[in-house]
Amino acid sequence: MNPKIVLPVAIVAACAAGALWYWNTDAGNAHPDQLTLYGNVDIRQVSLAFNGSERIADIKVREGDKVHAGDVLATLDTSTATLRLQQAQAQQAIQEQSLARLQAGSRPEEIARARANLVAAETDVALASKQLHRLKEASDQSSGKGVSQLDIDNAAARLDVAQAQAESVRKSTRLVELGPRKEDIALAEKQVALAKVEQSLIQRQLDESTLRAPVDAEVRARLLEPGDMASPQRPVLTLAITQPKWVRAYVEESRLGQLQPGMAASVSTDSAPDQTIPAKLGYISSVAEFTPKSVQTPELRTSLVYEVRFMVQDAQNRLRLGMPATVHLSLQHDAGKATKP
Repeated sequence: MNPKIVLPVAIVAACAAGALWYWNTDAGNAHPDQLTLYGNVDIRQVSLAFNGSERIADIKVREGDKVHAGDVLATLDTSTATLRLQQAQAQQAIQEQSLARLQAGSRPEEIARARANLVAAETDVALASKQLHRLKEASDQSSGKGVSQLDIDNAAARLDVAQAQAESVRKSTRLVELGPRKEDIALAEKQVALAKVEQSLIQRQLDESTLRAPVDAEVRARLLEPGDMASPQRPVLTLAITQPKWVRAYVEESRLGQLQPGMAASVSTDSAPDQTIPAKLGYISSVAEFTPKSVQTPELRTSLVYEVRFMVQDAQNRLRLGMPATVHLSLQHDAGKATKP
C-alpha cells in the first residue's frame, strides 16, 4: 500500500476519533453547567355546564374573550322556575299561618262558649234528675198506680243520656282550655321547615341558571348557542386558565440529580428565541416513563425519562396551549440556591 495514501487516512481517522471523544465528554460541552430541556406549554382547562336542564336564554361571551372570576357567562330560561318559587312561597305562608294558629291556642271566646255549653249540659242533667225524682215519688204515693213503669224508665234513660252528654261537653271544654297538643304544634313546625327547604331548593335552581366564571380565564370554545337544551352532561363553554402556565418537559435519569424544586429557569419559543420568559421548577415526577413522541429531544425517543414542570411567569401572555418551548437552566448558579416553591 502506498505510504502517501495510508498516512492521510490514518490522520483523518485519528481526528475523527478524537472529535467523537471530545463531544461525548464534558470537555466538549460548550456549556457544561447549563441544561437545556424541550417540552410544551401546558394550560389547564375547565368545561362549564349548567347544573339543570333548561333552554339556554343567553350566552354573553365568545371565543377569545377574557373573563374574570364571578363574571356572568350564560343564563337559562327561568320562567318555570320562577312560577315554582312563587308557589313554594305561597305554600310556606299557608304553613306559617297554620303554625301561628296552633301556637296562639284557644281564643277567650272559644273557651267561654265551651263553658256555656257545659253549663247547659249540666242543667239538662239536673232537669232530667228532677223529672225522674218526681215520677218515682208519684209512683210511691199511688202504690204504682199513678205513674206507669214505662214513664219511669224513659225518665231514667233521659237522665243517663243527659249525664253522658254533660261528661262529653266537660271533656271538650277541658281540651279547649288546654289548647292544641304539643305534637300538633311540632308537626306544624316541621311542615313550615319543609316548605322553607323546598323554597330554598327552587331558589338554588334559579341561582344555578346563571353560569359564572370560576376563575380568571380566557374563553377557548363556545359549544352551545341560545335555544339549545342545556344539561349537566353538555358543556356550554370551555375556559383556558392562563395563569399560572406550565411548561412540561422531560429529563433523563442521569441529569435528575442536578434538579431541585424551586430552581430558576428561562423559557424561549421558536417564534421568539431571543425573548426569554422567567420560570421556576415546580414539580419533578417520581415515576419514569417513555418520552412522548411529541417531545423533541436529542436523545432517543424511547428512552426512559422523568417528567418535570416549570411554572412560567408569562405576564405578556406570549405562550399558547401546546406551543413547543425550550427551557434553559443554569446548574452552577442554582447549585446551592434551590428552594422549595
